[in-house]
Amino acid sequence: MPKTANLHIRTDPEIKENAEQLFLKFGITITDAINMFLHQSLLVGGLPFDLRQPRYSPETEAAMQEARDIMSGKVQSKIYASVAEMNADLDADLDADLDADLDADLDADLDADLDSKV
Repeated sequence: MPKTANLHIRTDPEIKENAEQLFLKFGITITDAINMFLHQSLLVGGLPFDLRQPRYSPETEAAMQEARDIMSGKVQSKIYASVAEMNADLDADLDADLDADLDADLDADLDADLDSKV
């Protein structure tokens, strides 16, 4: 079947370049890849892949909600006078997290030690 129809699409130049480099490794052009996509779509009667919402970890979900709350004004974000002040606050948070983790590990080790002696 002769190819006579033209398809004009817009895409990010970096995406196009990366796709061309990828398809080149398979010995095909981006036009070949798009034609394969169209043929496969017709063959399966839809998109040749599943569309799904991305799933994030609970920590990521919480961070995204916190960002939404800050943007909407529900939560006041911290304001720092300098980068040094921000880094000191981050270091204090990290130290507190590490101390909590260390305490939990020590408690678990102590419990295991006591259990083994009983």
